[in-house]
Amino acid sequence: MRYSATSLLRQGLAGHRAWPAAWRSPPLQPRYDAVIVGGGGHGLAAAYYLAKRHKVGRIAVLERGWLGGGNTGRNTTIVRSNYFFPQSVALYDFALRQYEQLSEELNYNIMLSQRGVFYIGHSDHDMEMMARAVNAMQINGIDTELLSAEQVRAELPLANFGPDARYPIHGAFVQRRGGIARHDAVAWGYARAADGLGVDIIQNCEVTGFIIRSGKVIGLETTRGPVSAGAVGLSPSGHCGVLAAKAGFRLPITSYALQAMVSEPIKPVLHAVASSWATGMYISQSDKGELVFGAGLDLYPSYAQRGNLPTTQTIVAGMLEIFPAFRRLKLLRQWAGIVDVPWDYSPILGPSPVGNLYLNCGWGTGGFKATPAGGYFLAHAIATGAHHPISAPFDLGRFATGALIDEAAGAGITH
Repeated sequence: MRYSATSLLRQGLAGHRAWPAAWRSPPLQPRYDAVIVGGGGHGLAAAYYLAKRHKVGRIAVLERGWLGGGNTGRNTTIVRSNYFFPQSVALYDFALRQYEQLSEELNYNIMLSQRGVFYIGHSDHDMEMMARAVNAMQINGIDTELLSAEQVRAELPLANFGPDARYPIHGAFVQRRGGIARHDAVAWGYARAADGLGVDIIQNCEVTGFIIRSGKVIGLETTRGPVSAGAVGLSPSGHCGVLAAKAGFRLPITSYALQAMVSEPIKPVLHAVASSWATGMYISQSDKGELVFGAGLDLYPSYAQRGNLPTTQTIVAGMLEIFPAFRRLKLLRQWAGIVDVPWDYSPILGPSPVGNLYLNCGWGTGGFKATPAGGYFLAHAIATGAHHPISAPFDLGRFATGALIDEAAGAGITH
């Protein structure tokens, strides 16, 4: 639905009391052709593509909390595709290309800002490794440039180029198509579009178990009662291991808290996404003026969406080493998302060991940037029972064959 400027002003002055709901809140039906567990960006995208591209009829998204209240609302909104291995490049660049046209497809502004993602090197060794990474990325067709220290200074003038810098800046590489998107808008856009295609979005509905017969899932137990399903897709971000255990199998993943935080808003001073190889810090400035930043994982298994103070201190210290001009800013808020990290830091997509049950998990620190791809390939697996060629290398079976895709360097930090 489109509104004129006058209509928008009138609605705002009236407190939006006459504003129609963006999606329905229907009751849970007894049976669906497909059920997606997880109402974040990935789950909503999967439901949308199932309805839009595969014409699946009765679809439900089950979310135990509120729509987008998990990792979709607890990340730093960075999008990029500059990974090392060709399998990862194909996956993440598919997602980035979808992001580039998503506002038009969904008729919803996701506020994509392709301001560039910079990775700063602090030693000759860093620059040697960056040169190798850039060569590999360019071979794989990714727009990546290697920059000198002078070029970095021109684009990131607030970075610490002082003579006494603990981490002197030797250069950087950049993907200019990378940037940020509005995480809430991505979820809301997919939700509205999926609802318009008849998808039932059921909030406050937790899955408590699986109904399995002859090795196949035929339904789910939920806090709103049982529901039959022709197929089930798991897309619950950091909690996929918990649900897999309820279905009787174990995934090769560990869940950690990944912290981030924002400062009080200031005038625009940082016009790109910047990251440091030495500190693991990554930072951008939101459209509201807040500095959004984080660093590495809280390296102990946890489902607490808050993290701990020592890691918070490490993140802030790392950011101030690179951008000391921000030292007087006040923190506005802090949070943690729960990320499920596989052994090789690459996602797990496709069929599970239980029939009719499909996986979209293990995104680790890269979940938001992959939202369109995760949803697209989960929908493809549910609708066809088989992999899309791009998702095939990320099958769970790689942990048995040893065909791992070790993206720890590309995905472990700097998001």
